[in-house]
Amino acid sequence: MTLNETRIQATPEQVWDVLADGWLYPLWVVGATRMRAVDDAWPQAGTRIHHSAGVWPAVIDDETVSSAMDAPHRLELRAKGWPMGEADVVIEVEASGTGSLVRISEDAVSGPGALVPYVLRAPLLKWRNTETLRRLKYVAEGRTRS
Repeated sequence: MTLNETRIQATPEQVWDVLADGWLYPLWVVGATRMRAVDDAWPQAGTRIHHSAGVWPAVIDDETVSSAMDAPHRLELRAKGWPMGEADVVIEVEASGTGSLVRISEDAVSGPGALVPYVLRAPLLKWRNTETLRRLKYVAEGRTRS
């Protein structure tokens, strides 16, 4: 799995509030463009968020499933993004000074994306998750100022 990390000037609970609000998913996840539905118990294991990816009119509807969670420290997801496939994503949040250290690990597990050799897909995932964490940071820190 690829690993990215960043420091966020928000407590783990404040970062978790962003992760736990499925309606905010397209604000911080690169590629997600809109939300269609969020299961009431999100992000408990087995619940889903229903999102779309792409640029209109070429928008594809898909979903992400929570595999496991340990609020406010760990969220495990199976992110679906067909036709590229599916990926396992782990987001870890730990206290660091007055803020948080947030790590995201991801790798393709099925579909065409998993057929791409790791040496080629890893830099793309790393680049994508650098921006994903940057967006998560903006949202979490912005909400703490409100």
